[in-house]
Amino acid sequence: MSKTEFDAVVVGSGPNGLAAAITLQRAGLSVLILEGKPQIGGGLRSMELTLPGFLHDTCSAIHPLAAGSPFFRTLPLGSYGLEYIEPPVAAAHPFDDGTAAVLTRSVEETARLLGADEKAYLDFFKPLLNQWPRIDADVLGPLSLPKHPIDFALFGLKALPPSTWIGHLFKTKQARALWAGMAAHSIQPLSNFATSAIATVLMTVGHLRGWPLPKGGSQQIANALASYFVSLGGKIETDFYVTNLSQLPSAKAVLFDVTPRQLLQIAGHRFSALYRWQLNRYRYGMGVFKIDWALDGPIPFTAEGCHRAGTVHIGNTLEEIAASERQAAGGQHPEKPYVLLAQQSRFDETRAPAGKHTAWAYCHVPNGSTLDQTAAIENQIERFAPGFRERILARHTMNSIQMQEHNPNYIGGDINGGIIDIGQLFTRPALRWSPYRTSAKGLYICSSSTPPGGGVHGMCGYQAAQRALKDVFNRLP
Repeated sequence: MSKTEFDAVVVGSGPNGLAAAITLQRAGLSVLILEGKPQIGGGLRSMELTLPGFLHDTCSAIHPLAAGSPFFRTLPLGSYGLEYIEPPVAAAHPFDDGTAAVLTRSVEETARLLGADEKAYLDFFKPLLNQWPRIDADVLGPLSLPKHPIDFALFGLKALPPSTWIGHLFKTKQARALWAGMAAHSIQPLSNFATSAIATVLMTVGHLRGWPLPKGGSQQIANALASYFVSLGGKIETDFYVTNLSQLPSAKAVLFDVTPRQLLQIAGHRFSALYRWQLNRYRYGMGVFKIDWALDGPIPFTAEGCHRAGTVHIGNTLEEIAASERQAAGGQHPEKPYVLLAQQSRFDETRAPAGKHTAWAYCHVPNGSTLDQTAAIENQIERFAPGFRERILARHTMNSIQMQEHNPNYIGGDINGGIIDIGQLFTRPALRWSPYRTSAKGLYICSSSTPPGGGVHGMCGYQAAQRALKDVFNRLP
């Protein structure tokens, strides 16, 4: 690599690293991205994992937060090949009786289909749909004085309680389970405080913008971001794995799209004792076991609503999902795990050969687990889609350690860059005036281990870059 001086270097090309680099380059700086893998994207990679012609998303698959990101909305990504496809149903939640609850763009339709919980659902979500455009940047950012404090406080009243508490607002199994399936995206026991935040955000954004998938794979989001960055004059080098600061070219600022454990390995000798202590205490959450399938046909779900959904939450009732997540967090492997499933090829013909299909799914497991969960996941799908196994042509699996090997940010298979519980919701990765600053001048962390946490939205990278622009380059937003 050339030792040419840059204004800033970004280590890692996940969505946050790309967002940070774009923000700095747009400000007129010279920026270099260093990516350790041959392919950019981090969690935004797509590959033929099973059979030729079957394109699979290696991690993230469905992107409500990308489509609704306050930062990504400012970028002309459509001009760089990014096209979103919105399934008619954002998410479906099947039950043993052959029915399913569904989340659609229409809050009224979703509420009506919940029967006795129609009014409770509307009372909960309709105010949020009005408030969200005023508070989205504050919710998806560090703790600070919000621009609309009343709206922000009202959001907090719904987002901070345990999701099991909010579940009691609903009477029907349909509404309770739909809510639980959303809350389980938090990857922690549903009895934890702040687990309602992810459900509230995902469902609100689903009503406002849907849950789209990128045509041609999640890699297309990374490709569009990278192409835009390069069009601004930015530089990218792949196959360059950073293990220490001496590898880097001279730069006034370095932003790391890595988690605390990697940051300590790379730059720990530059940090204060207090900051090192804080990073060493940073906690990682549950891992995932993931399967991709090449299929001879679409998944034969019994419930019609599942056929129109890009995402299917498999877990039956709120009580069953809560028990599954509690067991996995406690070090066990549930017999009937909660399963997140995406079926992109139902809506994107580029994902599989004509007449064939792909499917993508994972369940939560103890951090670092290497136990094969193939049978448990496939049993859960077969439970709601009899005949599913007969359609499997090939499968590709990754346990939590293999997930980490694929993407070093997934410590022990934790795809959120650290647990986002109440203890780390506002103090990711350490308790500091700015969570993006390290204790070493010119070094910043911009990964999902900073606010607002996991998800493809780029806001961690954007916020970290804004901090660096103010601190190092005296640029005001």
